[in-house]
Amino acid sequence: MKSYRKELWFDVRNRREFINITPEVEQCLAESGIKEGLLLCNAMHITASVFINDDESGLHHDFEVWLEKLAPEKPHSQYRHNGYEDNADAHLKRSVMGREVLVAVTEGKLDFGPWEQIFYGEFDGKRKKRVLVKIIGE
Repeated sequence: MKSYRKELWFDVRNRREFINITPEVEQCLAESGIKEGLLLCNAMHITASVFINDDESGLHHDFEVWLEKLAPEKPHSQYRHNGYEDNADAHLKRSVMGREVLVAVTEGKLDFGPWEQIFYGEFDGKRKKRVLVKIIGE
């Protein structure tokens, strides 16, 4: 069995952002040479998420609106966590959207259903952020 590990880095310009990272993850898979196995992709920040969904701008807007209703950023004073930092809402949003995805690798490709793409969801950005890709298989 082979193993592959790579960190992907992103300059996140906004506080909240959804980035389609499917092409970068597919490049990792190609570099790994693994044809059959499992690919794990996870956020390396406690205020970020990796998830699978459709790459459709209306849906991304709906996520933003829905998450902001669940855990509004402001007022910052509503959260006990906020003191030195003002990102309690980002921690809560990450809990809802999840930390990682696991994707089957079949014949050297991500074994996706129709429309599935991998996204990095950032909820406390405006700086460099990273994602871990770990692939095991043959």
